[in-house]
Amino acid sequence: MAQQFAQLSDPHLSDLGGVKASQLLSKRLLSYLSWRRKRRFEHRREVLDALAEDIAGAELDQLLVTGDLTHTGLPEEFRQAQQWLQQLGPADRVAVTPGNHDALVRDEPRHTFDLWRDYMAPDPGREAGFPSLRQRGELAFIGLSSALPTPPLMASGRVDAAQLNALAALLDETRGKFRVVYIHHSPVQGVEKWRKALRNADAVAAVLAAHGAELVLHGHGHRARRDQLPGRDGDIPVVAVPSASAMGLYGADMAAYNRYRVERGDKGWQLNVAYRRLRADRQGFEAAGDETLVLPRRHQPGLDSGVAG
Repeated sequence: MAQQFAQLSDPHLSDLGGVKASQLLSKRLLSYLSWRRKRRFEHRREVLDALAEDIAGAELDQLLVTGDLTHTGLPEEFRQAQQWLQQLGPADRVAVTPGNHDALVRDEPRHTFDLWRDYMAPDPGREAGFPSLRQRGELAFIGLSSALPTPPLMASGRVDAAQLNALAALLDETRGKFRVVYIHHSPVQGVEKWRKALRNADAVAAVLAAHGAELVLHGHGHRARRDQLPGRDGDIPVVAVPSASAMGLYGADMAAYNRYRVERGDKGWQLNVAYRRLRADRQGFEAAGDETLVLPRRHQPGLDSGVAG
């Protein structure tokens, strides 16, 4: 039976209109100035509202939000994002991994990431933190965090060694399911300039090559693209979406998100990717094409299903 999920990224949904100067005595000042000069015109709440309405019409097993919900990572922004997540759906249906803007500077978790705890949580009975695992039928969603504070003018990320070790174990544990790894930064080297790249993309790619996955999803670049990485059981598509709130005023892609439909076929997994984008009149979202990928996977002896995984 087919299952469906969706991904959006980089909503940058928060409003900084009431921020005080005393709150910006850090790297946050640069992000605030960027918001003041451009981002408040580019990233619009009405676009997010239209996207949420469009998603509400889909029957999804999971909605993935791959980071940068905020602009400067202030506690008030985390509270705004928490309210928005609650509007998107219950925590067991909406999964979040943070982005570099969310971790712009170190702050008290109880005022920031703890507010999103339920949306970043794994399935009950598993240890909190990243990587997180949520299993929904034949789908296994594995979230990684690449977010960390960086010096001014840097927007890079990193997946620490503890996450990499645990990722390998989770990929092995869920082999046979359709494994979706979601992260903010791209694990493909060369996708972003060095100051915005995943610092240890090679290490993440090595784990995927050794242990396999069926799909990797990310954001960060504010543009749609598809790459691939080698995996133990076959090539792994790597898919990025634009910002979920973008008006497309400064040359970047207009707001878009993807819906995915997965089912087993005679030749392996069939993955249909349906692209949804902001209409030219910016009054709603519309279909922007779709494609179906066949992901052959070698037979794995010992699996109860007796099929490729």
